[in-house]
Amino acid sequence: MADTSIEWTDATWNPVAGCTVLSAGCTNCYAMRMAARLDMMGLKKYEGLTRKSGGRAVWTGTIRLDEKSLDVPRAWSKPRRVFVNSMSDLFHPDVSTDFIRRVWEVMQDTPRHTYQILTKRPEHMAKVLSDPQFRVLPNVWLGTSVEDARVLGRLDSLRAVPAAIRFVSLEPLIGSVAAADLTGVHWAIVGGESGPRAREMKPEWVDEIEVMCRRFGTAFFFKQWGGKNKKAAGRLLHGRTYDAMPALSM
Repeated sequence: MADTSIEWTDATWNPVAGCTVLSAGCTNCYAMRMAARLDMMGLKKYEGLTRKSGGRAVWTGTIRLDEKSLDVPRAWSKPRRVFVNSMSDLFHPDVSTDFIRRVWEVMQDTPRHTYQILTKRPEHMAKVLSDPQFRVLPNVWLGTSVEDARVLGRLDSLRAVPAAIRFVSLEPLIGSVAAADLTGVHWAIVGGESGPRAREMKPEWVDEIEVMCRRFGTAFFFKQWGGKNKKAAGRLLHGRTYDAMPALSM
């Protein structure tokens, strides 16, 4: 729970820790590396959440609910954009509906903040949030991660989610998504993979998405080129930055 250098948000809030590798976008997940580091530093919250495999940290599948973290946003008086569960997935099947409801209550009680929730399991998110106990909150943006064409079906599931703002994180972008349908998606974040094992993101894949966003009326945010040295690679696209944010649909 801290300020963050992630370009599209202001702070992270992690009432859940731990996850399970699900698709190709998870292979070099920064959160696995960070969880392993925090475990080595002695933070009990992250103990045993990863294991070594092929010289890298990999999720064990253990999910840890952090009751003590639930009320953290209530103490933040200044409005913030808050990335919820940067170290997990709120809609992992091992996170109970009751715990999600408690997270929802905190977000509902703190309308000064804007909450951004990403999942690789939008079909489960749609199922959970179809329950009437979960009101559509104007300060909660709901999104899914899509790394290549193999998981474009996640966008169909996202469209079934009742939300004020829907968004897609095309990061790490490891393949063309030229066939994507962005109908009903208000915001697209694009970024290349970073870190020691970073996979290539081709410029033409980014250009396809920028054109697509203009066609669908989707706000386009270019986060980074990535690579082994993401700071050196920067985030300029054709000589400029793209920092568009979605407008509220409610």
